[in-house]
Amino acid sequence: MRLVAVVGMSGVGKSVVTDYLETKNWKKIYFGGVTYRLMEEAGIPRTEDGRSEKEFREKLRAEHGPECYAKFLEPDISEAIKDHDVVLDGLYSWYEYKYLIERFPELKLVCVVADKELRYQRVGSREDRAFDREAIVYRDISEIENLFKGGPIAYADYYILNNGSKDEVIERVNTILEEV
Repeated sequence: MRLVAVVGMSGVGKSVVTDYLETKNWKKIYFGGVTYRLMEEAGIPRTEDGRSEKEFREKLRAEHGPECYAKFLEPDISEAIKDHDVVLDGLYSWYEYKYLIERFPELKLVCVVADKELRYQRVGSREDRAFDREAIVYRDISEIENLFKGGPIAYADYYILNNGSKDEVIERVNTILEEV
């Protein structure tokens, strides 16, 4: 079975790749689902501006270490990979990657990239979780400085440039799948 983590900055089109892999019967494991599940268990409501989720994520990492999402999901990954190709959606940090690669040496990183201004346009026009320019710049910097998001992006095994059409992205995904 194959194990792939799709990484990249906000607005590059990671969900285009993970959603496509799901149509090809890959099992998607969503890192953000950990936040939502644990918030619900703790009785903490999600806020429209995303502040409660951000604070909760920071609290989890402070209490359980910067690789905690990988730790929390390791059993799910181990179980899923027995019967499915698996795509990880939401691996952010270098620490998460280092934790997982030690346990799953077959893990491949696929990084989706797009020009910054195009990313900002995409994020600003989202129906769900839209950010204005100032907020997305702040988020970019925060994710790079605080989550060490740049490591998995720089160290990726494969890259997909998503400045064009969805069909071009899917074509590149299919090429990568032949190699993985």
